[in-house]
Amino acid sequence: MTNTETNPSITSKSPTHSVYHVRERKGHKGFWTRIGAAWVHADGQGFNVQVDCVPLDGRLTIRIASDNKE
Repeated sequence: MTNTETNPSITSKSPTHSVYHVRERKGHKGFWTRIGAAWVHADGQGFNVQVDCVPLDGRLTIRIASDNKE
């Protein structure tokens, strides 16, 4: 059985994950900016990632895509 049979979202053309740039702020929570999207490979072993910008600081975080506004 392949991953596409066990997880139908793998074959979706919509992004499965959102990509965020997270900048830490002293004494506060990090500031998250959505900068792209990611799709799971058909075999479930990796991702294709598309970003609209490349941050020079902070970190990249990839989260499961949802319809909820954060």
